[in-house]
Amino acid sequence: MAGRDRIVHLLRQLEKAACRCPAHSHTFHQASGHDCGRKTDYAFEMASSNIRYGEGVTREIGMDLQNMGARNVCLMTDNNLSRLSPVEAVLESLVQNGVNYKVYDNVRVEPTDSSFKEAIAFAKKETFDIYVAVGGGSVIDTCKAANLYACHPDADFLDFVNAPIGKAKPITGVLKPLIAVPTTAGTGSETTGVAIFDFEKLKAKTGIASRAIKPTLGIVDPLHTLHMPERVAANSGFDVLCHALESYTALPYNMRSPCPPNPINRPAYQGSNPISDVWSRHALNVVAKYMKRAVNDAEDVKARSSMHLASVFAGIGFGNAGVHLCHGMSYPIAGNVKTYMAKGYNVDHPVVPHGLSVVLTSPAVFAFTASMCPERHLEAAEILGADVSNTKREDAGLLLADTLRQFLYDLKVEDGLSAVGYTKDDIPDLVRGTIPQERVTKLSPREHTEEDLTNLFEASLKLY
Repeated sequence: MAGRDRIVHLLRQLEKAACRCPAHSHTFHQASGHDCGRKTDYAFEMASSNIRYGEGVTREIGMDLQNMGARNVCLMTDNNLSRLSPVEAVLESLVQNGVNYKVYDNVRVEPTDSSFKEAIAFAKKETFDIYVAVGGGSVIDTCKAANLYACHPDADFLDFVNAPIGKAKPITGVLKPLIAVPTTAGTGSETTGVAIFDFEKLKAKTGIASRAIKPTLGIVDPLHTLHMPERVAANSGFDVLCHALESYTALPYNMRSPCPPNPINRPAYQGSNPISDVWSRHALNVVAKYMKRAVNDAEDVKARSSMHLASVFAGIGFGNAGVHLCHGMSYPIAGNVKTYMAKGYNVDHPVVPHGLSVVLTSPAVFAFTASMCPERHLEAAEILGADVSNTKREDAGLLLADTLRQFLYDLKVEDGLSAVGYTKDDIPDLVRGTIPQERVTKLSPREHTEEDLTNLFEASLKLY
C-alpha cells in the first residue's frame, strides 16, 4: 500500500512539473491556456475540405444534397455565371433530385465588405440548411461569409475579420455545410478556410481566416474551366503560381510567433511545413508544365484540367502554410484601383484581378526574400525552367526574379504597376494599405520595414 501511495505521489509531482502542451499533457483540456516556455509555435495542423474531382462530376451535387437531407438550399453565384453552363449543370442536378433551393446571383467580382453584407442579409432572410457556391474565389468567399454570419446572427461584422482591422474572434459555433463548385483555376478557395474582401474604408483587402468556414466539399469539375477567357485563365493561374511560391518560401511553422495558448488560437496560416511543402512544390511543377498551354488554348482539356487540379494542390498547401509579401502587397493594389478595366472580365467597375495584383510584385519580392532560404528559391527557379547548375546561393533571388519576368512576359502580362494605373506618387498609399496585412506579411521569411515595402513597390512599377 505504501508503494502504491508513493507512485501516486510521484505521478502527481510529475504532472505539476510537466509541460502543459497538448502534445505532452492529458490535462490540457482542463485549462483555458498553456505556457510551455516557447516563444514560437511547435506544431502545425493540416486542414482541407473534402475534394471530389472528375469531368462531369457536377451532376452528382443533387444527390449529395439529397443524401445530406437538404430542405432549403442557398445557391450563390455571380450575375455573369448565372447564365453559363456551370450554374445550369448544378441547377439541372438539383431539379432532377427534387432539391428545394433559392438563388443569390448578385455576388460582386472582387467582393467588398458592402457586397458581403448584402449576401449575408439574403442568407439571414431564410432558414437555409446547406449552402452551394458556384463560381470563382469571389463567389466561394462570399458564400463562406454568408454562411458564417447567418449562423452567428448577433455577431458584428468585424468580430471575425482579421486583426488589426477586425477583432479576429475565434469561431466557436457550428456552421451549415457548404459545397463549393469552382469555375476558375486559381484561388483554391474550395479547399481553404479563408474569405477575402475589399474593406472599402481603407481601400485595402482583408478577410476572415478560420478552419471553421472551409467548405465541406469541393466539387472540382474541369469542364467548367473551358469557358474561361484567355486573361481570366492567365490571372487565375498567376494566383496558383504565387500560392505555391509564397507558401513554399514562407517562414517555417516553428519560427512563427506567438505560440498559441490554446489550439483554437492557432492560425489557419501557420508557416511552411513538411506537408504543405509537398502540395506547394507539386502545384508549381504543374504550373510550369501546363499553364502556358492552358492560357493559349481554351480547348486544351488536359492543360486546363491540370491547372484546375494545381489550384487545389496549391490551395491545400497555402491554406495551411500561408502566403506572404506578394499577397500582402496585392491587397492595396486591388483596393486602390482607379480606372484600370481588366480584359476578359464582364464587370462594370474598375478592377485589377486578384491574380494579376499578386504576380506584378513577384520578381521584386522573391529577389528580396531569397537570402533567407536560397535553396528553395533556386529550386523554384529550376522548376520554372531556369538552369541553376552554375548559380551561387547569393544569386538565387536574382535568378528566380529573372525567371518570373520571362514567364510573365511570355504570358503577355502588363508591364508592372504603371500599366495598371499606378505612379510613384501612389506608393505611400500602397505601403499604408500593406501594413495592416500582418496576417500574411509576418510570414515573409525576411523581416521588412516600410522602407523595404516602398522599394519593392518602386521596383514593381515596371517589369521589363
